[in-house]
Amino acid sequence: MTEEQNTEVDLEKEGEIAADFIEEFLDLADLDGDLEIELRQERVYLTVSSDGESNLGKFSDPDVVQSLQEITRLAVQNKTGQMSRLILDIGGSREAKTEQLRQQVERAVAKLEESDRDQHLKPMSSYDRKLVHDMVAEAGMVSESEGAGKDRHVVIRKP
Repeated sequence: MTEEQNTEVDLEKEGEIAADFIEEFLDLADLDGDLEIELRQERVYLTVSSDGESNLGKFSDPDVVQSLQEITRLAVQNKTGQMSRLILDIGGSREAKTEQLRQQVERAVAKLEESDRDQHLKPMSSYDRKLVHDMVAEAGMVSESEGAGKDRHVVIRKP
């Protein structure tokens, strides 16, 4: 088995463990939702959605989903012994989070254009930093990550 195949098998196992964990959570919380597992860019993407009437909105706030994502990653790590980079989306929370990040970037770019001072954003996950770097590039500015661990954040500068 090649390393790439092994990675895909590991990701599939990670996705199954995460889906089982989230299904159990949904049952305990009496929430309705359908799960979809995708493997993209060496990550597991787990989406919980519902057609029609649903009570998923109770847990679709991006900050709540971020916390649940971290707990799910820990559950996967507990079973596999490996760190998980799982991305969780509940009821469109990922889209809402992306929109929040876009607004942060727009405000920071506007401040940068007014003041010519580098703009330091709040610390965020590596996935969110990647999204921000892409948004900053689209805005014609440059960015880099600074800091370590939980203090790692994006700094936006003029080119």
